[in-house]
Amino acid sequence: MTVQAARRRPKPREECRSMIGAAAVLKEQDFILSSLAPSPGQKRLALAVVVFLLAAFFTIVGPLAAVHLPKVGAFIAIYATAMFVTDMITAVLLFAQFSILRSRALLAISSGYLFAALMVIPWMLTFPSVIAPTGLLGAGLQSTVWLYMIWHAGFPIMVIAYALLKDVDPTQRLWAGSVRTAILWTVGLTAGVVCAATYLVTADPQLPPLMLDPVQLSPLWAYAAAGPILLSVTAGVLLWTRRRSVLDLWLMVVMCAYVIEIGLIRFPIPARYSIGWYSGRVIGVLSASLVLFVLLYEITTLYAGLLRAVSAQRREREARLMTGDAVSASIAHEIRQPLAAMTTSAAAGRRWLNRETPDLPEAMAAFEAISTAGERAGALIEGIRAMFRKDAMTRTSVDMNELVSEALGQLSDELREHRISVRTELPTRAPRVTGDRVQLQQVLVNLIANAIDAMANTEGPRELRVKSAAHEAGGAVISVSDTGPGVEATHRDQIFNPLFTTKAHGMGMGLSICRSIVEAHDGQLWVTPNRPHGAVFQLLVPADPADSAGREKPSKGDVRASGGDPAVARLQ
Repeated sequence: MTVQAARRRPKPREECRSMIGAAAVLKEQDFILSSLAPSPGQKRLALAVVVFLLAAFFTIVGPLAAVHLPKVGAFIAIYATAMFVTDMITAVLLFAQFSILRSRALLAISSGYLFAALMVIPWMLTFPSVIAPTGLLGAGLQSTVWLYMIWHAGFPIMVIAYALLKDVDPTQRLWAGSVRTAILWTVGLTAGVVCAATYLVTADPQLPPLMLDPVQLSPLWAYAAAGPILLSVTAGVLLWTRRRSVLDLWLMVVMCAYVIEIGLIRFPIPARYSIGWYSGRVIGVLSASLVLFVLLYEITTLYAGLLRAVSAQRREREARLMTGDAVSASIAHEIRQPLAAMTTSAAAGRRWLNRETPDLPEAMAAFEAISTAGERAGALIEGIRAMFRKDAMTRTSVDMNELVSEALGQLSDELREHRISVRTELPTRAPRVTGDRVQLQQVLVNLIANAIDAMANTEGPRELRVKSAAHEAGGAVISVSDTGPGVEATHRDQIFNPLFTTKAHGMGMGLSICRSIVEAHDGQLWVTPNRPHGAVFQLLVPADPADSAGREKPSKGDVRASGGDPAVARLQ
């Protein structure tokens, strides 16, 4: 083996890489236009087009086909331009798909449309009275019609090649070389074939006569036209037996249009400038446009689907980031209360132990408070994790009055610090609810803590009112009202949104978490203005079905304040 031959031989690693790439392309072909299966709607549309073409054929092929019309010189130029543009754009789009799929079948049909587009040029140049009275290129009377025959025979041949190449061995139907080189070679060979056919037709004066004069076709035309018709029928049959994609479906329609176009010129009498002849040209433009329209529509549809997928992926990514931020903000927001309690209890325990005579019982109480706060922090974190994972909650029968008392007890230091009086209106036997005790307590603690923050800087009376009652539809209604500045009307629908806050140092997660918890319990949470000022947050939680306790009206006026200072609440 020579050195040059060794250099030309692909390396094993390159062969392996090429095989892997081909396998990847084969795996992804189901998502590419030329491999998409046609939908029932597309099949019905294709059938409707075929029926329309057949109806037009049988309508025109009768007495109308023989009616001669005036010669319109510009018609041929317009027809040729439309055919060239549509076929050339279709070829470019199919070459683009070949660059993705590397399918030899796509390369064949791309060259077929390129061949049809290029054949239009010599056909128009040799047509009499379009550019010159007898045509250009030194053509005789027979050149135009023979170029038409080659044109309408060459394209079906390429369609047949496309249909046959679709069913070859999957490892052999993909192009293994350079895509750019394949396209350049195909364009060059196709242009060479067109040039050679044009030269042979225009240079050989001994061609069988298919024209009697510039208008009348000879009887030999009817026999010569049988070749393109037979090739078109063969291509249509092969596509029918191998139909798998949208492209296959519409190529069958194109072959049907080819047969009808030639038939309109052949029957009943072959002649130019008749209704049948003009109608055949119109159907020719239609057949050239079909695949182009379908390609553009399907590409637009796939592009729109790609945009939707990208947008959905972007929204999902933003949602993940938002969820991550929400989880971290929720943990930071909810863990703040237990950490503050642990810090306060630890400081108190240190003071009790630093005395000359350590007070061990008080220190032990402080340590127990630290342990309780730590357990509560752990329970809060697990509750938040369960909420974002949408896990099943641990539902038990819960007494809402007990939860109110526990929540007020946890925030007793803050209430005393800000000199807030507390009024509770709790019925002796409140309705019990079914839910997660820790999460419902978390909601009450958040609502009360927000009320404390709202009243912390107010100059007027600071009163927190917590009331529970039975709801007429079944369930418990808990309301937490304050005498703070209240919630602006424009913010009432936004304060429950994640990361929305009106506080200078707020995270905007407390109320969002509260509403999520309440809605997870099939309840509701809303806010209304308090009179004369402040806000009232109310939550409704369905009652425990097993609860048969009587419903008593709340005992109003249960104000528990310290005897020394009525502004400081003594919570028992």
